[in-house]
Amino acid sequence: MNDEPGLVARAALRLTVWTERWIPDAFIFALLATVLIFIAALVWTPSTPGQVIDAWGGGFWDLIPFTLQMSLIIITGHVLATSGPMRAAIRAIAGWAKTPRGAVALVTFFALVTSWFNWGFSLIFSAVLAREVARRVAGVDYRALAAASLLGIGSIWAQGLSGSAALQMATPGALQPQIREIVAAGGVVPGGMIPFRDTIFLWQSLASVAIEIIVVVVVMWLATPPAAKAKTAPMLGVNLADEGGSTPSPKSQAPGPIPPGAWLEHSPLLNILIVAMGAVFLFRYFDRAAEPLNALSVNIINFSFLMIGILLHRTPARLMHAVAAATPAAWGVILQFPFYAGIAAIITTTHLNERLANAFVSISSPYSFPAVVAIYSAVLGVFVPSGGSKWVIEAPYVMAAAHELKVHLGWVVASYDLGEAIANLLQPFWMLPTLGMLGLRARDVMGYTFIVALALFPLVILLVTLLGATLPYPL
Repeated sequence: MNDEPGLVARAALRLTVWTERWIPDAFIFALLATVLIFIAALVWTPSTPGQVIDAWGGGFWDLIPFTLQMSLIIITGHVLATSGPMRAAIRAIAGWAKTPRGAVALVTFFALVTSWFNWGFSLIFSAVLAREVARRVAGVDYRALAAASLLGIGSIWAQGLSGSAALQMATPGALQPQIREIVAAGGVVPGGMIPFRDTIFLWQSLASVAIEIIVVVVVMWLATPPAAKAKTAPMLGVNLADEGGSTPSPKSQAPGPIPPGAWLEHSPLLNILIVAMGAVFLFRYFDRAAEPLNALSVNIINFSFLMIGILLHRTPARLMHAVAAATPAAWGVILQFPFYAGIAAIITTTHLNERLANAFVSISSPYSFPAVVAIYSAVLGVFVPSGGSKWVIEAPYVMAAAHELKVHLGWVVASYDLGEAIANLLQPFWMLPTLGMLGLRARDVMGYTFIVALALFPLVILLVTLLGATLPYPL
């Protein structure tokens, strides 16, 4: 047996040392982006400093509804992933892993697949799976397992059902009216709305997802160090006997008569009634929709996950404890999204978006534009680590340029998504909920995520360019 790590594994270990020294906290990126956009507005537009500051402060709270929606994606995903039936499924899946490389590949695969359905669910599901696998497979590198659990948010999540940009384009009220007007381009795209069939359900998007799954699983297989070089959970000071992130058990009721309020808390009756109402609502909602798949929105996805969570937790008491355990994971969204809303307001109010659109057009052709969007999206994503709030920033000038160059608008959204996800491999913001459950820090895993980013970046550029050439303007 070869106890020496291969080339890819050695590179991952060396990159971990580098990230420990140079990667700052995620909130620093939000503050730095604010300063840079403020300077850009002063340099490239005729706006005065006072006008730029007014735009920033005036738009600071514009994303409050979307902030709550994104917080609920995290919370409802956590509630579902930590339910009893889901934990039983996780234990069964973890039993499939027999070797260290197989263990990491298994967690990677399920992190990717579950992220397509819901990125919030994937983060928690994959963390619980990684811990369970670590308990069962001797000699597996815990850092590699942790990194594997994060790879859905760093690759295909934005091409799936909870992809922020696609949801915003398909959901009425999710974007400011001025952005809808830019996308509509005088009626070319009715209402400025782009349904799912023209974004995540394009065959080109589905093909990209399948290719990325294969590539990422293979990369993580190669990056996993042999047992002799691995750092297991105990070596990193992580106690796997602690359930880490599990839903706290409701306090037992003291002996004696149970008051009506406490009885209802521990009875499944209300949960069953609410789930029945929810199921009827969803049936009627999709039955009325002309195209059910295109009727998916942030609110409908969150509603569905909440109803499933209510059903699987059985009683109100268990559900309340699950939500209480999930809420701390959403603090970063609540703190940072207002800053991203302020950045978006500066860009649109000062007409910096028009300058940026002209710059895009000047360096792009219809053939190269999707690749330019993907590259720019990845770079900006390091400063604004949120697909939804970043799309608010990018959409005005990216979509204006797409109209001018006559590029398929849905594929521009998909190109944005493919590039944006890569930034999550380089920026620790969305790693925080998962790493907290796993007992690790970003510096412990980012050597592995960097390796995946290096593999995905050229692949994404190739995919968006070649597949984009098969699609007509406007949709």
